[in-house]
Amino acid sequence: MLTPALARLARLPLFSCPFRAMFLATALWCAAGIAISGAAFSLGFALPAAPGGVLLWHAHELMFGVGLAAIAGFVLTAVPEFTDTPPFAARVSLAIALAWIAVRVAFWLSPVLGPWPAALAEVGFAAALPSMLGARLLRDPQRRHRGFFWGLAVFALVTAGFWLDVLRGGWPMRWVHAALDAMMVLVVVAMSRISMRIVNDALDARRAAAAATDDDLPEYRARPPRRNLAIVAIALHALAAFAAPGSAITGWIALAAAAAVLNLMNDWHVGRALFGRWASMLYAVYWTMALGYAWLGAARLGAPIAASGGTHLLTIGGMGLSIYAVLNIAGRMHAGRPLDEQWWTPAGAALLVAAAAMRTAAGIGGAPADVLIALSSLAWIAAWSLVLVHLGPSWWGLRADGGSGCEEWVDPALRGAPPPRCDPMMPGVEAQR
Repeated sequence: MLTPALARLARLPLFSCPFRAMFLATALWCAAGIAISGAAFSLGFALPAAPGGVLLWHAHELMFGVGLAAIAGFVLTAVPEFTDTPPFAARVSLAIALAWIAVRVAFWLSPVLGPWPAALAEVGFAAALPSMLGARLLRDPQRRHRGFFWGLAVFALVTAGFWLDVLRGGWPMRWVHAALDAMMVLVVVAMSRISMRIVNDALDARRAAAAATDDDLPEYRARPPRRNLAIVAIALHALAAFAAPGSAITGWIALAAAAAVLNLMNDWHVGRALFGRWASMLYAVYWTMALGYAWLGAARLGAPIAASGGTHLLTIGGMGLSIYAVLNIAGRMHAGRPLDEQWWTPAGAALLVAAAAMRTAAGIGGAPADVLIALSSLAWIAAWSLVLVHLGPSWWGLRADGGSGCEEWVDPALRGAPPPRCDPMMPGVEAQR
């Protein structure tokens, strides 16, 4: 039962669906977290004396602050839709948002409170996601979405490992890198669902514009064999990097992961439809992932480049750009608004790609590293500031289409019309084609 004050809070539009508050938290912390850590690195700004110092604060808040917020917002909204089960109530949305804030406060106050409150809060938050969604995912008789459960479970285990090292007085950065690989697996799993909608919509638009028949343009399918190969290769990289960091074996496995992601991209080669705003944004996610693993592999095999360049291609590009795309696509549609076709959406994506490129280039010998890192941080902050300005009102405001809860946007002119054909790979998601 909620207190009267919390009950009033839960009735705000911000908590009508889990993604609203968590996507807002994601965008806020993407901008503010990098601004704070960038000020600490470049200007000597004093951060809370959290475990591990400035570097670990930066890495932790990106992977476990931003990462867990984005994951929670997506899965708590998407899984009920994918599994055709009831959406979560407003009180759940409020509880998740308050829990995320509590984790941040506990982590920042760990010099005063000690590490135990932060450890219990963050591990509890990460473990709550597979616990809340496990029955819905595992009971699906066709086993279409179980990858989400295993990805969430692994991320919870990695979170626990991070804090186990902290509590033992160890250096937990290995768990941050493991969390990055776990995030890449979740990106592959989620992208296979989102891309089915976006790429096929782009193909349908091309057919309509060219008066083409179904035989003239292919229908996109995110094929399981290629997706599963990429997931296995990334998982093997995580295990190798954990057991033998910096070794040649880990380098070769990183190259294999890059090749597997490049192979996965073959499903995307569907002609000019690929160059639309949304399809190309998702396609760029896989490019940054492939280049990131290739960079890591080359660095570990002796190339004169810093391995951190590959890590930042994965974090800024693979993770950052995928989150940006999800916030723009799911974050608009499930807030009862059509996709935003204004200039800022490709501009923000371009800023993130530029941020990834500049931060990676800082790892090349002789490059002006300090300048490139500062410019990369500014480009990242600018991209997420655009999100806050243009998408924020969609999350804290009322729906504009007359719908309710988490349901997708439907053109008010079409309300009451027969339901559109459903995408067989995304049960419960209307594929308005």
